[in-house]
Amino acid sequence: MLEFRAVNLRIPENANIVLGQSHFIKTVEDVYEALVNSAPGIKFGIAFNEASGPCLTRGDGNDAELQQAAVEIATAVGAGHFFAVVMREAFPINTLKAIQATPEVCTIYCATANPVEVIVAETEQGRGVMGVIDGSSPIGVETPEHVAQRHGFLRKIGYKR
Repeated sequence: MLEFRAVNLRIPENANIVLGQSHFIKTVEDVYEALVNSAPGIKFGIAFNEASGPCLTRGDGNDAELQQAAVEIATAVGAGHFFAVVMREAFPINTLKAIQATPEVCTIYCATANPVEVIVAETEQGRGVMGVIDGSSPIGVETPEHVAQRHGFLRKIGYKR
């Protein structure tokens, strides 16, 4: 038996997510430390699905709403060794290198605030993430006006001067 499904995620308003795969129960603690050390003032929740032993979804964070959202994402995907981070008051660009440097982290599937569908394969053994659909497909190539809008936006949010 092999089935594919798209799992549509619920991302809280004004939040970003990071989805990935790791390999050890201490993922929750180590990613927690990576987040607080990379972005002062960050609010977040993290959840991790164990793939052996009791096979529990482990959760932590410094914001109850975001922790619950991370747990809901992880349980909806249902893949072993999958983790979800849901954050506010920081962007993935502030935290991604620290998360990637966490020894347990194997793969980052996406880091986004866009609508996301996780493509999951399910067999008799369990579930695995095949990839993600992050946002929408392009509808054209940017014009000089679009370039000016992009430049303005990056300056408005403080990433360029």
